[in-house]
Amino acid sequence: MTRWMTAVGVLAICVAVAPSLGAQWPSYPTPDVPRKDGKPVLDGPAPRTPEGKPDLSGIWQLGGGGGGGRGRGAGAAAPQTPPDPNAIPNSQFFEVAGRGYALPLQPWAAELKKKRMADNNKDNPDVWCLPIGLMQYHNHPQPRQIVQTKNLTLITYESNYGLRYIYTDGRPAPDNDPQPWWFGYSRGWWEGDELVVETTNFLGDERAGWLDVNGSPYTDALKMTERFRRPTFGTMQIDITIDDKKAYTKPFTVRVNHRLMVDSEMIEFICNENERSTHHIEPPAWTKKPETK
Repeated sequence: MTRWMTAVGVLAICVAVAPSLGAQWPSYPTPDVPRKDGKPVLDGPAPRTPEGKPDLSGIWQLGGGGGGGRGRGAGAAAPQTPPDPNAIPNSQFFEVAGRGYALPLQPWAAELKKKRMADNNKDNPDVWCLPIGLMQYHNHPQPRQIVQTKNLTLITYESNYGLRYIYTDGRPAPDNDPQPWWFGYSRGWWEGDELVVETTNFLGDERAGWLDVNGSPYTDALKMTERFRRPTFGTMQIDITIDDKKAYTKPFTVRVNHRLMVDSEMIEFICNENERSTHHIEPPAWTKKPETK
């Protein structure tokens, strides 16, 4: 079982590359990928739909990993350059805006994050095989697959086997007090070559509200705006604005870079299969029944 897990004070990889080292799907070349001498050419223009919009479809992993069929986690690390203080910060799995960026947390939210970290992040939904929140999905080392159609875009996350719906048929935001979702309610539209996605109606309780592994919180007031761009065939860039007045004093924007995986497939990941780690962890408060008098 492939899984990122927090247990007894340590967030560790539980054989994160085991599926790629053991049994795999049969190798099959990804269709419609430009090639030269049999090798994928990923620096050309992005493919387009019949409507003329960039086609975001494909299997994507965090930027810097091995495109071109080199396998999961392969590829040399990008050279490090001094950060531009005026640039949008690159989001990370452990810290939503990267290490060293001071989040504009409301006082109660800052205290909650401290408490979560002091508890060794054991209540992260990932530990309990629950959906881990869109920012953790964006930054997860396991890949995600986008299937883009005219009126609906689907994103399947290999981690925790998550499935997300983005409606692009022009519908408005829900106004009938709908039940909140773990993935929120996502509506998208095109602005030039950018797919803009606005997501609201999040389930923002103590189970769901983790923007990152370290527990930067979000609430049911969260409005997340994502801007998806595919500048080349093999790269995708997503700028995400977090606007949650209950948890943050002002909105902030972060960036996620993804790279196309070719000649590879998603791997089925059933989080609860053979799961034993939580037997050794104190359950979170929301799992316990209230005391009766």
